[in-house]
Amino acid sequence: MNTLFLDAAWSKQTERPPVWMMRQAGRFMPEYWEIKNKYSFLEMCKTPEIAADVTMLPVDLLGIDAAILFCDILVTGEAMGGDLSFTQGIGPRFANPVRTLKDVENLNVDCLDQLQYVADAIKVIQQRLNGSIPLIGFAGAPFTVMSYLVEGASSKDFKLTKLLMHNHPEVAHKLLAKIAKVTADYLNLQIAAGVNAVQIFDSWAMALSWNDYQEFSHRYIQEIIANLNRKDIPVISFCKGSSVFAPIMATAKPDVISVDWNADLLNIKQALPAGIAVQGNLDPHILYAEQPVIKKHILQLFERMRGEKGFIFNLGHGIMPDIPFDNVKYAIDFIKEFRY
Repeated sequence: MNTLFLDAAWSKQTERPPVWMMRQAGRFMPEYWEIKNKYSFLEMCKTPEIAADVTMLPVDLLGIDAAILFCDILVTGEAMGGDLSFTQGIGPRFANPVRTLKDVENLNVDCLDQLQYVADAIKVIQQRLNGSIPLIGFAGAPFTVMSYLVEGASSKDFKLTKLLMHNHPEVAHKLLAKIAKVTADYLNLQIAAGVNAVQIFDSWAMALSWNDYQEFSHRYIQEIIANLNRKDIPVISFCKGSSVFAPIMATAKPDVISVDWNADLLNIKQALPAGIAVQGNLDPHILYAEQPVIKKHILQLFERMRGEKGFIFNLGHGIMPDIPFDNVKYAIDFIKEFRY
């Protein structure tokens, strides 16, 4: 196996930074659309062979150092009883939002059987990878999943979620505790099925104040990580807002903190406890630029991180759908040729 990614996740010295990119099996690839035009998004997630096909696209076409399972962060909310759908151009919707104590009480936490398709997909993907590179599993963090369940869809201001947190904190905590239980079980299901690492995505954490992040996000991520069967499985913690929240995130004891593009990565790394690696943190918008500009920005990041153990190259968030495929390929090829 190409162990560069795992070595860096365990804070070992590597000859170059390993590279993978969030949303690397996504809409910027024509080959993704060839599949997407035949099936709904949830069909793609729930059919192990199709999920494996999509997972393998960046492995075959880009040559990245780690694959990440093709799925969605909201499948836990669906398994608990959410009526989930995806509409082109609109995104995810829950037709039965969770806004009252009764709504929360109706959610099911014994729902792993509803997620067996993910374990099945992992087994198919690992057969296809055949030990070539590691496979990353993932889940949505409780606050982010809660925000979709409460709002019923994506939100710009998270008004309903914050009203629940501030007016009825006991209801919010009951909901978060349920999501955290399911999330830990779900990640352990993925580990048992054969993933080599896991990442927790708190995509909307930047909506929270420092105190609210501690109370309504961090404590549940800490609980999830404490309940993982993580022997030999590095745990990556990501949130939009990690440039601010990294000191708190570190206390949950992840192996890697994935950092958004608003921070100097070396400053974050050196402020973290020894043994916590960093992942990131190129602004994905740079991949729209001309290739010499892309090269310049990657080199700046690599020079800044020179000599640091535990550095995985990634973006500060996911690839946008209209980024040119050739630019992504150029960036990955350049990184793979780089040597310190």
